[in-house]
Amino acid sequence: MTRIERAFAILLLLSDGGTVTAATLAERFEVSVRTIYRDVEMLGATGVPLYAERGAAGGYRLLEGYFLPPVAFTREEAVASLLALALARGLKVPPFPAALDAAERKLAAALPARLRPLAAETRRLVGFERAADDLFHPEPDAGNAPGPAAAKAVEVFMAAILDRVLVRLTYHSPYQAHPAPEIEAEPEGVIWDRDRWYLIGRREDRRQRFWRADRVVAIAATGFRYRGDGGFDVRRHLGRAWLADAMGQWARSSPVAIRMRPDQARRLQADWLYRFAGFAADGDSIVMTYGEVDPGLVLELVRWLGPGAELLRPVAWRPRIAAELAAMADAYR
Repeated sequence: MTRIERAFAILLLLSDGGTVTAATLAERFEVSVRTIYRDVEMLGATGVPLYAERGAAGGYRLLEGYFLPPVAFTREEAVASLLALALARGLKVPPFPAALDAAERKLAAALPARLRPLAAETRRLVGFERAADDLFHPEPDAGNAPGPAAAKAVEVFMAAILDRVLVRLTYHSPYQAHPAPEIEAEPEGVIWDRDRWYLIGRREDRRQRFWRADRVVAIAATGFRYRGDGGFDVRRHLGRAWLADAMGQWARSSPVAIRMRPDQARRLQADWLYRFAGFAADGDSIVMTYGEVDPGLVLELVRWLGPGAELLRPVAWRPRIAAELAAMADAYR
């Protein structure tokens, strides 16, 4: 029996979900235990998910679900699956890129001959545009495109969710002078929003937090398992519901207030971020309150709103907008 034949036979023996020791495998195939170790190492290097369990009842085990039953696709189901793969590949930070390619190859192999050209044509026929730059809300690190480190953070986080183990991560926001101390967290889920991955988890104080993957300096799964309450559902956070709490915190720490006409307020309430600001009636006007530390961004917003908009707070910024508007008026005289 060749090494390839023996490796395939090992996979078949483990496909029932049971655990088999190296000694048992060596006896079954009439080779040394060291040879079995090398066979298992070769299988692992090719991506086969074999796990070694220690103890009296330990041995090698194949990840549950690795062997799937045959799947019959309709043309529409095949197209839907290929579109999902194409969308994931088109993300600025595609997680598990090697697994995406492998999944596409396996899907193509599983398709009947008449549907296989679909897999080859997907990249040529289907395109997904990435999110455009947001000129209204520039970020301090907007010029730093998320790269492999962000994808790796998502992969480690997702694997920790599936394995139900805690993660340790170091996070650095551009609004902080130095990276925050190492955090131990219970991972719960991830969200893709405006070309960014956000990791969702709970810290030791049980408060839920969001971490942007491209700002994670370091991350690693621990060997400590957690139970979780089983009540997490990422759909509760869609529609950017999580921003409401964040906007409230920003408004309390760095308050900005702008008076405007109702029609101007309606325009801002359609914005992905400003919709979560506070809007309160003040006579015939609306006062919008939110948080911001950069006066330049606030003054740009007031100028964009135009006549009818007045910066109320911070009072210290009012002379600057008055001088800028006066300069603009002089240019039209």
